[in-house]
Amino acid sequence: MSALIVRVARLPSAEGLPLPTYATSGAAGMDLLAAAPCVVPPGGRALVPTGLRIALPPGFEMQVRPRSGLALRHGVSVLNTPGTVDEDYRGEVGVILFNSGTEPFAVARGDRVAQAVFAPVVRAAWEEVAGLDETARGEGGFGSTGHAAGNVANSLNKG
Repeated sequence: MSALIVRVARLPSAEGLPLPTYATSGAAGMDLLAAAPCVVPPGGRALVPTGLRIALPPGFEMQVRPRSGLALRHGVSVLNTPGTVDEDYRGEVGVILFNSGTEPFAVARGDRVAQAVFAPVVRAAWEEVAGLDETARGEGGFGSTGHAAGNVANSLNKG
């Protein structure tokens, strides 16, 4: 399997930090590191800079995903998960962390704060039609597949 080549430019804030790497040979995501310290308050959010700018090949995105250890141990996650870095974005990659815990969460320079997963992008084109084909599920959504009958509102009321 050949590697996807992603060009990366280091900002001064990332000098001395390693580039993102895969922690194991089977890892899907590369660890993104904080380029500057910050504190994420309880119930609050913070934009954590990585000190990296990237150029993705056409047809690819970089997804920014949470780290499970931060979520489990500290209640800290990526707020807009997965965050998307588009192929034409050339600014600094940032990670929006959210702290659902009760204590401030301190991020030190060099801490692993998120994962980067690279994925192909499929472009869609809309085809407007007068009606859609029927399915067994129909218009049921938001938890409706676990209920034998009822609409969305009934499904939500059943918890």
